[in-house]
Amino acid sequence: MGLDIKKTGVIVVDIQGDFTTWKRGALAVEGTDGAYIKSVEHATRTLKEKGCKVYATQDWHPPDHVSFYTNHPGKNPFDVIDVNGRKQVLWPPHCVMGTYGAEILIENKLFDAIVKKGQDPHFDSYSGFQDDGGKKTEMDEVLRASHIEGVILFGLATDYCVFATAKDAKENGYRVVFIEGLSRGVGKDTTRNAIKEMKDMGIRIIEGLDIENINAL
Repeated sequence: MGLDIKKTGVIVVDIQGDFTTWKRGALAVEGTDGAYIKSVEHATRTLKEKGCKVYATQDWHPPDHVSFYTNHPGKNPFDVIDVNGRKQVLWPPHCVMGTYGAEILIENKLFDAIVKKGQDPHFDSYSGFQDDGGKKTEMDEVLRASHIEGVILFGLATDYCVFATAKDAKENGYRVVFIEGLSRGVGKDTTRNAIKEMKDMGIRIIEGLDIENINAL
């Protein structure tokens, strides 16, 4: 049984300046130049025109966020530390609330809702559904309010926020399709492992999107 367009949501994950080479972002993912952003916007617009509901996630961190290495004296970017029994990767400061780098780079009018995440300074939040402390965003609520049963995901980064969002979508009972060709990963090994884990969870992975055959997904 394929996806019903009227019951399909598109989740565009973290297409923000700080994650792109196009904007020389603080935490730029390889392969995120202007052509990549244009391809994501085109796909998003096309899916919207086909009748899908479209949502975005947006990293929206306070300056004192736990994931910023600058908030841990003596630590460096990409160090892994223990925070109250949790492993925490330390990142360069990025997507700070209200800054240029936090802006979503594709037309905001395309989105039925923009779900902010990572606002609690004490917890990282890769997933668009909840942070590492288990606090829920409004993502599940807005999807269910629109009677969404399946989601199509793509964005940044495959091995972190896309993976976590896809995993939580699946665990919340949605059918999930991940578009690999519209996403980019931070590391080769972690991206490969994330894709394998998604497959093992029953998430469908496709390279690109055949708009005319979307109902067959």
